[in-house]
Amino acid sequence: MNSSRPYLLRALYEWIVDNNCTPHLLVAADYPGARVPAGYAKDGQIVLNVSPSAVRYLEMGNEVLTFEGRFGGVAQSLYIPVAAVQAIYARENGEGMSFVLEGMEEGEGDEGPSGDDEPPRPSGRPSLKVVK
Repeated sequence: MNSSRPYLLRALYEWIVDNNCTPHLLVAADYPGARVPAGYAKDGQIVLNVSPSAVRYLEMGNEVLTFEGRFGGVAQSLYIPVAAVQAIYARENGEGMSFVLEGMEEGEGDEGPSGDDEPPRPSGRPSLKVVK
């Protein structure tokens, strides 16, 4: 079955724009294949304003997002695998959706167990983090 992420991204983008808000994407800048401007990421993440007035040539496909944006006054082409998108939300009120980061190559991102070891079970209560 196809991933629902690209469909949800497109729907939420349209909803945010239709409500006269500014759509922002939270992206894992170090995700394999992601091409974002160097020097603008913080802690391996970058927040991108993808409003129609801020970007050109926005294409939201099932596998990748591409567009042109200006950083420091210089136009740059961005290439973002859909799986690298961690959240889409409206800047004005934080309404949107976050996604689980998946598809990182082994050895990248959080270090996990290797071999036949069983992964550690989380302790404590589950928690959610609000991204604004």
